[in-house]
Amino acid sequence: MLRKPLATALLAALCMSGATAFAADKEINIYSARHYQTDEALYETFTKKTGIKVNRIEAKEDELLERIRNEGANSPGDVFIAVDASRLAFADQQGIFSPVKSKVLEARIPAHLRASNWFSYSTRARIIVYNKTMVKPEQVQTYEGLADPGLKGQVCTRSGSHPYNLSLGAALIQHDGAAKTEEWAKGIVSNFARAPKGGDTDQIKAVAAGECGVAIANSYYLARLMNSSKAEDQAVVANIVAVWPNQKSWGTHINVSGAGMLKHSPNKEAAVKFLEYLASDEAQVYFADGNNEWPVVEGVKLSNPALEKLGPFKADTLPIQKLADTVGEAQKIFDRAGYR
Repeated sequence: MLRKPLATALLAALCMSGATAFAADKEINIYSARHYQTDEALYETFTKKTGIKVNRIEAKEDELLERIRNEGANSPGDVFIAVDASRLAFADQQGIFSPVKSKVLEARIPAHLRASNWFSYSTRARIIVYNKTMVKPEQVQTYEGLADPGLKGQVCTRSGSHPYNLSLGAALIQHDGAAKTEEWAKGIVSNFARAPKGGDTDQIKAVAAGECGVAIANSYYLARLMNSSKAEDQAVVANIVAVWPNQKSWGTHINVSGAGMLKHSPNKEAAVKFLEYLASDEAQVYFADGNNEWPVVEGVKLSNPALEKLGPFKADTLPIQKLADTVGEAQKIFDRAGYR
């Protein structure tokens, strides 16, 4: 999706040399795979604070990566933003990022949420939701427990090939090993209430309707329903129970939104300023209150009723780089298990 008029300058730049397309620090060109309307405030505030104009192209990750590769050294792109560690890891494998050295980012973003060439800016948890009339609480306290034969015909998820589930699989490999993760994937497939379909909101609604007894979903989808004023959304919330998985072991799996500076960025100074801005308290609040995600920076004060109601939890602190390193293995395991 090409956004106008924000993308106009970008398109013009394709006809110019990457080194001379824009004056230093006057503009920044962002390729974003985040499609949240609330992010508009991020860009507007950055411009007000710095005077740097934001030109932006939004599209799916694959489309943006293909564009970046085709543009090569003449790309006007400065920053690439994506959702999910698996997608950012794939982008990194394509060699599109340039390392950034920043004392601000190193001080504000915890080490386990920084990869070699990109940074996490918000987190979301992969939670379990269940129907209390169909399953017992003790059956659904861990990810591993969802593969137990006692839940046969009860489990709903979106596609196993979706990055959200692949990242969870990558975390399971890191914590439990590849062999046990493959057993888990086979158990999940055996326990399906129906073939994987839809998004995470669909899984939550299916649990509320009794189509399945338990599902896996990203926390911000549930938070959206919780914060909704629609009666039908509140009815869904009333019919499900949310669980923070693995609180007695390695903690609930989290995933991220992240960004990095592109290798051929013509506005490197502006790109670093933007990456540092995303780690500011102000920007971190936008992530949390605007899209129901958690800040990566500790101590940021929030005002989000749903996140407050969900309460504190023990999050997995697995380094995001290790998670990224095993996504490919997770895909192979899921394919062998028939988790598609």
